[in-house]
Order: sequence, then structure tokens, then C-alpha cells
Amino acid sequence: MKKLFLLLPVLIIFSCNQDKKKAENVAIEEPIKRQDPHSFSNPEQCIVTHLDLKLKVNFTAKELNGEAVWTINNTQKVDEVIFDTKGLNIEKVTLDNQTDSAFFALGDEEEFTGKPLSIQITPQTKKIHIFYSTGENAAALQWLTAQQTAGKKQPYLFTQSEAILARTWIPTQDSPAIRFTYTADITVPKELLALMSAQNPTVKNETGQYHFEQKQAIPSYLMALAVGDITFKAIDNRTGVYAEPSMLEKVGYEFADMGKMVNTAEKLYGDYRWGRYDILVLPPSFPFGGMENPMLTFATPTVIAGDRSLVSLVAHELAHSWSGNLVTNATWNDFWLNEGFTVYFERRILEELYGPEEAKMQEVLGYNSLMETIQDLGEKSPDTRLNVDFTNRDPDGGVSDIAYEKGYFFLKNIEKAIGKTQFDSFLKSYFNEYAFKSMTNDRFLEEINTKLIKGNEEIKNKINSYAWVYQPGLPKEFKAPVSTKFKQIEILQKALNTSKNPVGLSNKISSTNEKLYFINTLPQNIGLNEIQAIDKEFGFSNSGNAEIQCAWYTLAAKTKYAVAYPPMKNFLINVGRRKFLMPIYKELIKTPEGKKLAKEIYLSARPNYHSVAYNSIDNLLK
Repeated sequence: MKKLFLLLPVLIIFSCNQDKKKAENVAIEEPIKRQDPHSFSNPEQCIVTHLDLKLKVNFTAKELNGEAVWTINNTQKVDEVIFDTKGLNIEKVTLDNQTDSAFFALGDEEEFTGKPLSIQITPQTKKIHIFYSTGENAAALQWLTAQQTAGKKQPYLFTQSEAILARTWIPTQDSPAIRFTYTADITVPKELLALMSAQNPTVKNETGQYHFEQKQAIPSYLMALAVGDITFKAIDNRTGVYAEPSMLEKVGYEFADMGKMVNTAEKLYGDYRWGRYDILVLPPSFPFGGMENPMLTFATPTVIAGDRSLVSLVAHELAHSWSGNLVTNATWNDFWLNEGFTVYFERRILEELYGPEEAKMQEVLGYNSLMETIQDLGEKSPDTRLNVDFTNRDPDGGVSDIAYEKGYFFLKNIEKAIGKTQFDSFLKSYFNEYAFKSMTNDRFLEEINTKLIKGNEEIKNKINSYAWVYQPGLPKEFKAPVSTKFKQIEILQKALNTSKNPVGLSNKISSTNEKLYFINTLPQNIGLNEIQAIDKEFGFSNSGNAEIQCAWYTLAAKTKYAVAYPPMKNFLINVGRRKFLMPIYKELIKTPEGKKLAKEIYLSARPNYHSVAYNSIDNLLK
């Protein structure tokens, strides 16, 4: 079909000829309808297949600069390819082996998605060279001073590309449905080590130049880079940990079961297809618990509790090597297909390694968190559907327990309807059939219909796909999970409500899961004297466990338990994990004095947070 060409003077048009004059009017294609609402790219016509990335890391300027060389497949022989960018300084574009500059155009900026980069090509074009540097507000990048690291000697850089932040450090077709292989040559100060979501070095070299290769095709949100004073410790022949030198032994101890987890996951759902599985523990400002970058999970130091009690995070990020990295949500509206699957897989791993009661406790805690989210959003809110619509919104801002926990309970419901053995067989086949492909809500439900329901009305009614995926809240027939250990805690709490004396309870409520349930189910009207007595018995205010700290400081903010305010302030300033920050800030701002305290703390804390965290809290404290 013959293309329409328009004159678009509103675009910022660049013609990189020798005199470097800007062209006022350049003919480009009329925009096609987006398949992914969060990407300007045109993969239906011209899609990227491989990236050769060359970057220099400049800590003084807080800038990455270099070249992205894209290999493309111009399936429709069009005259234009479109990339996603946000805040990038595009200096020059060339095609194939040419030295003359190609015409390119940056479109108008949209709030969440940035600017389209349109490049004129020919039907024969195979490679596109984009010379660029990152802007000062590149949201994916967090530059840390030496003082913000554990060692206090060297600066640190890490990236966070999910959901749509890869475009802030690489010009790319930034949609989870688009996969590519890559190589990278990264130059860093020689005192530092560079790591990526690829095959990684284990020691520094004298040149500061590192080469990386990722042979498996990945989506752009799994592009990752970290640079710092980093060392390595092997766990076994295919797993290991990276951390700053002062943290390495603690991290190695905490994650000693990594190899067992990989073996368990393989027994459940098939071979691990990424070669090595390593974990990098980042400085505290990392905004998530973990990020499932292929071959190198990025993890928060808040999981280093000293007793291996928070290793469920490792199971979760490892599970992403199948659900998410192997079979990927096609758009961010299909996000639960990444996270709901991963929570289900995580709990199956925990069940195999640590017993069914461990998985059941995690399930109950997840259910309670889900119910809080549904209450906060509203039972009829469309954001409580699995088939959520993030169009014209930042998908990262819409992340909640719906994708994770409602997604999990939907899959658990399928397991109950057809049996664990059959569901395991289905999932193993699913991961194999759709490996390195994308998945949508509708396509997954079609898989269920054709391979599990197969016309059986009884099973269809039990699974009840429509209610789970397309309706808000939870289906009316859903029954809350029950934990035997948590029932015992409820009995202890009833006795405590009568006696008001918690002495000796810490001997009966010992695990992290048990303590979390105990804190989260304390009476709404609990008095300050009772809280103080509980704190004296358990030492919650000075706990070294971040999950416990978050739950306790949230309760302290709610009840105005001022004794906990100094450690709470220290926690908020030094921890950047959004999951822990938001509940405490949300509770503080419910009263005028609490809101004042929250803003005072935030003034000191914000410079330590990643943009993913401070964007959420900025909106909260408006």
C-alpha cells in the first residue's frame, strides 16, 4: 500500500549534513496505530533484531555517551523506522556503512512516553548507527556518590529499565513484545567493575573496558548496567553473588541456597535457559526488591537479614527466568502474566524447598496485602482487574498487588480446578512452547480453553476466567487461604488482648512470617502502652529485618508511637525500596503533624531515592 507522506513543521527535524542546518520540513510517514500504547515504534513494518552498544560512563558529568548500532528487519520495505527516546541527546544518525548523516526527526514529547525518533531509511537498510548521550534527568539511571555506597570510597551507577525507562538511556523500540540480542562495549573508570544483563566478568581489569554478549533475545526492559566497586563470590558452578567488598560475605551466606533453588525450579518447569544465574546486591537506594535482569538479578540489600529469612525474593526473581524473561507480557496491560505467574512459581519453589506451611504463610500474607489494595483502590475500580488499562498512564505508577496476588490466586484457582499434576504439565509445556515469545491476556485464556477446559462446562465454571481477568475485585466464590501457624498466632493474640502482657510471646512467635502476621493483625484500637510492651518484648523498633521494620514503622505512624520515630526516620532516609517507603509515608500523611514529619524526613531522604520511588512519593506528598 502506498504510504502517505506529510509535512510536519511541528517536529524537531534534524538533517545532519555537513553544515548541520536544521531542515524545516522533512517528509515522514503518517503515524501508524500503536499496538503497544506505551511505544511509538513501528515493529509491524520495521523491527530491531540486534544491538551493538558502545558507551562510556562519565561519573563527573553523570552521563552515558556513545553509539547504539541497531540491526533491523525491514519486513514491509518502508522508508522509516521509529524508536522510543526520552531525554536523549541525539547527535547523529548514519545508515549501514555510510558516513553521510541520515535524516531523523524527534517528535513532540508525551508525558510518560517521551519522544518518537523517526529515521529515514531505504528498503535495503540493514544497520542504523545512532550517536547520542543521556540527559541530566535520565530516569533509568541512578548515580550514587561514594558516601551513598557501603564502602564510601567509589561512586556507583545502576539502571532500572522496567517498565518504560530503557528509552532514557538507549534509543530503542521500547515494547516488551520486541526482542533482540545484544553486545556491549562499556568503558568505566579502571577502579570500577561493569556488569550487565549478559555474560559477566568476575574481576576488574586494568583498562576499565568490558565486553558483554547476550545471545538470547530479550526485550528492552531487561537491558541493565551496573558500575561500581564490586566483587564476586561463587556459590556453585552456575550461581554466584556480586556485591561491594564489605557486603560480599554476608550476601554469600544469605543466598547460599541459590543453586538448590535453580535445581528445584528446573524440576518443576523445565531447563534454565540462561546459562548462569547470579545476583548483584545493590546499594540501598535500589527502588525494588529485585529486578529479574537475565543472568544477573539486581537485588536490594534489604533482603540481607542475616538469617536467610527473606530469600523468597530470590525464588521470585529466579522464577522470572521462566515467567517474564522467557514468556513475556506483550504490553504492560498484560503485566499480570509476568508477575502473577512468578508469584505462583515462587511459592511452588518455596513449597518444594521449605515445606507447604511456608508457602501457605506467604499465601496468607499475600492475600491480606491484596485485600488492602482492593480496599484502597475500591472494589469496583477497573484497576483491580487483571486486564488493566494503562493507556495514557505510566505503567510503573499503576503497579500494585493486583498483578502479583490476584494473578497468583487466579492461577491457584486453575490448579485447584484441574489438579496440581495436570497444571504443572500444562505450565511446563506453556513455557516451552512460548519460549522467547510474548503473551497477551486473550491468547493465554485461549490456551486455557483449548488445553485445559476442552469443552468441559464443570471445569470452565470452576476456573471462571472471565470473572478473574475482566471483572474488578475477587470472584464471589473465592475463599481466603488459611495457615495453621497463623491460626495459632490468632489464639495468642486473643490471650494478649485479655492479659495485656506480651512477655514470653517472642519465644512462640519467632519466624519472620509469623512476626509479620502478628504485627499486621494487631487490634486497630491498640493503645500506646500495649505497643510499648510489645516493642520491649520483641525489639521491633530496632529490628534488622526490613520487612519487620516496614510493618512496625507503619503501625508506629498510625498509632503515633514516637519511640519508633528516630529509627523510622533513619529507615526512610537510608532505604530506597518503594514497597517499604509507600506504606509508612501513606500512614504519616493521614494527620497534619504526621504529614509535617513526613515532609521533613522526605527533604533529607529524596536525594537517596531512585526516580521510580520519588515519583510515587512526590505525588503522595503533594
